[in-house]
Amino acid sequence: MKTIKGPAIFLAQFAGDEAPFNSLSAIGKWAAGLGFKGVQIPSWDGRLFDLAKAAESKTYCDEVKGVLADAGVQVTELSTHLQGQLVAVHPAYDEAFDGFAATQVRGNPKARQEWAVNQLMLAAKASANLGLTAHVTFSGALAWPYIYPWPQRPAGLIETAFDELAKRWRPILDAFDNVGVDVCYEIHPGEDLFDGATFEMFLERVGNHPRCNILYDPSHFVLQQLDYLGFIDVYHPRIRMFHVKDAEFNPSPRQGVYSGYQPWVDRAGRFRSLGDGQVDFGGIFSKLTQYGFDGWAVLEWECCLKHPEQGAAEGARFIEAHIIRTTEKAFDDFAGTGTDLEANRRMLGIG
Repeated sequence: MKTIKGPAIFLAQFAGDEAPFNSLSAIGKWAAGLGFKGVQIPSWDGRLFDLAKAAESKTYCDEVKGVLADAGVQVTELSTHLQGQLVAVHPAYDEAFDGFAATQVRGNPKARQEWAVNQLMLAAKASANLGLTAHVTFSGALAWPYIYPWPQRPAGLIETAFDELAKRWRPILDAFDNVGVDVCYEIHPGEDLFDGATFEMFLERVGNHPRCNILYDPSHFVLQQLDYLGFIDVYHPRIRMFHVKDAEFNPSPRQGVYSGYQPWVDRAGRFRSLGDGQVDFGGIFSKLTQYGFDGWAVLEWECCLKHPEQGAAEGARFIEAHIIRTTEKAFDDFAGTGTDLEANRRMLGIG
């Protein structure tokens, strides 16, 4: 067994134009001051990181690591959530997702998708230059508008969507494989990979690619009413990253998992700060430790009620308290009597 690393924090929800959230050095010192040991960097945020420069310059990457070391933290992974989303976009979402792309490719779906793929290729090189072994992203989605089987879906529609999704991602997975970095898809509603079954459909189509892996985030499973502890039992060989995020699901006579178009605060399922929701993190940390997960426990803060800075401060302590220092001996070693092969044979009556 191995000990999970952490606590760490995903910086996407905290980066901003005001100090200390407007530079890597300042936000790193802020995170360290709260007790975090690592930071997950959103690669699209130019206030914190230059992805293209990191892909071409190991010197720049060494500087990034030095800045963070001086602040008292280290980089855990890079994220391309926004760029990954653009690898596959159904036309219904063209305008909604256009803002994720660089200005020069907006309004041009083909150019936007090519830009997104190139961003992932840069992320592979940048991750390697930083000495990282895992990377988080979204899969994007072509089939998501058809998630509910009404009207009846034409035969082969979903299969065609997943064939195309795999075709787009296979070269990216190969690029990450070439530099020894895992691609960890956040299993997330709104993506075509939103549960275990859809991940399996994709994994099969990319030939069980060794770099096709999972970022585990139980909050999205609570909102789907999926067995998030059992998920670890089934998929632990592919779980290479971990977002520690809480959620709650409170169904009523008026709402269920779809929540009737209500705002976040009024939804039956909603994200909460760590410790305020319903997720059994004791069970999660125990199972991940049991299966030898030794990646980072990374806070992704999202809550419809609590201020983010309060959530971050509480989250660092929460994660620290849940990390299990693995034992090097059995609890009943004190009762051991010592034995040898011959004694064992005698005890079995085969001496």
